[in-house]
Amino acid sequence: MAAPEPVPRRGREREREDESEDESDILEESPCGRWQKRREQVNQGNMPGVQSTFLAMDTEEGVEVVWNELHFADRKAFLAHEERIQVMFEQLALVDHPNIVKLHKYWLDASEARARVSPGHTTGRGHQWVERLWAPTIGGAREPAASQVIFIAEYVSSGSLKQFLKKTKKNHKAMNTRSVRRQAWKRWCTQILSALSFLHACSPPIIHGNLTSDTIFIQHNGLIKIGSVWHRIFSNALPDDLRSPIRVEREEPRNLHFFPPEYGEVADGTAVDIFSFGMCALEMAVLEIQANGDTRVTEEAIARARHSLSDPNMREFILSCLARDPARRPSAHSLLFHRVLFEVHSLKLLAAHCFIQHQYLMPENMVEEKTKATDPHTVLAEIPRSPGPPLQWRYSEVSCLELDKFLEDVRNGIYPLMNFAAARPLGLPRVLAPPPEEAPKAKTPTPEPFDSETRKVIQMQCNLERSEDQARWHLTLLLVLEDRLHRQLSYDLLPTDSAQELAAELVHYGFVHEEDRPKLSAFLDSTFLKYRGAQP
Repeated sequence: MAAPEPVPRRGREREREDESEDESDILEESPCGRWQKRREQVNQGNMPGVQSTFLAMDTEEGVEVVWNELHFADRKAFLAHEERIQVMFEQLALVDHPNIVKLHKYWLDASEARARVSPGHTTGRGHQWVERLWAPTIGGAREPAASQVIFIAEYVSSGSLKQFLKKTKKNHKAMNTRSVRRQAWKRWCTQILSALSFLHACSPPIIHGNLTSDTIFIQHNGLIKIGSVWHRIFSNALPDDLRSPIRVEREEPRNLHFFPPEYGEVADGTAVDIFSFGMCALEMAVLEIQANGDTRVTEEAIARARHSLSDPNMREFILSCLARDPARRPSAHSLLFHRVLFEVHSLKLLAAHCFIQHQYLMPENMVEEKTKATDPHTVLAEIPRSPGPPLQWRYSEVSCLELDKFLEDVRNGIYPLMNFAAARPLGLPRVLAPPPEEAPKAKTPTPEPFDSETRKVIQMQCNLERSEDQARWHLTLLLVLEDRLHRQLSYDLLPTDSAQELAAELVHYGFVHEEDRPKLSAFLDSTFLKYRGAQP
């Protein structure tokens, strides 16, 4: 029997190109048009409750991001708590730390385009502009998805810490010396504790509650990012009728050892994250804690990993985090002062942080220009020695490229200064913690200014209809903005209204760009003339 003919090389390359093109197909766009959802799905760690995660493109920054979709089966309950969900995600977007995966944007997608009366858009004559918004799909059909929250998160392309540790263990040449592994371990621990100290210092404290080597990511430059921070806040703050799609159980048997003994039995505290961190620190030190296939990691395997630690300070550090009594576990901030991590920062690192904090006061490319203008033979530093000549360090011994890379690493958060920073609470509203009762909303006596519309109108449609009592005209105005967002406005006309006044109002309330006012005014005038007798 003849063997099948091999597929030509050019044919295989064409098939791979076709697959790549299929994955890069744009399936959907955000309402503002900035983020474009692709066909390719990604698995950015253990994100419980998120049914779909896709790769997306940020068209403004030109970087890849993650498009997350959180679905809710009970649409009625979803709509009842819509405002609360919005407030939570707005506050989650404020959580900003170099070692935490950033949540860029979110929006709510309900199964129907519902009318919305924008607050504060009542005219001086007592009437209101009613606004409806929707964004069409790529095909142009207006078919909103089921009730869901879509949020855009930072994409960490290098993968999870668990994946990195497995690759490192297979590659015997990488980190093959004890000193190199210890320095990398210290740098990773410092960055993770920097993020945990930031979260726990918030008011109220933010508990991660799902910290594993699957939810910690590492970039190619050594930058650590903690993901899935949103999950515990969201699951705790939501009412019971909305928690089902995101409720945390102990997700996978192989990750059970990251959860402390008291998990699920008492109220969660910051000690839960410290235990999980201790297990991550142990795994980072030994590169892998062996499990029995896909089953959970046993106590014997954890004990073997602990006993394999040759550094007594490292062992004591990890065991303090893994204490069975939550009260005996140290805080994230105090762990940064542990002797195994703490070090007096060099003057170079302190100067780099000072430089970055005040960089907005300095001209662009200042480092490069300063380096060019400096005589390379000038003495930068000198250490006197007697007897004998002093030890001198000249500018020629400092590489400009190395200095730029060092500043970039400090800017990215690879070398945090948390050792010297006091615990400064981040003021976040109490909505991020389950409140005992709903607090009354404070009413502002003076209205806030309206945001100006920055997008131009590319298409207008207008319709006039008589009201049921035939006493007045009802105006319906459809505007298509340049980002393809559809804005429908409705208004009950008064006999004294003019096209110029209506156009000015729409600009004032932030519905229309200022430059579109003359065009809109002329368009309304022509519409009023079209309907005989409709002109106010």
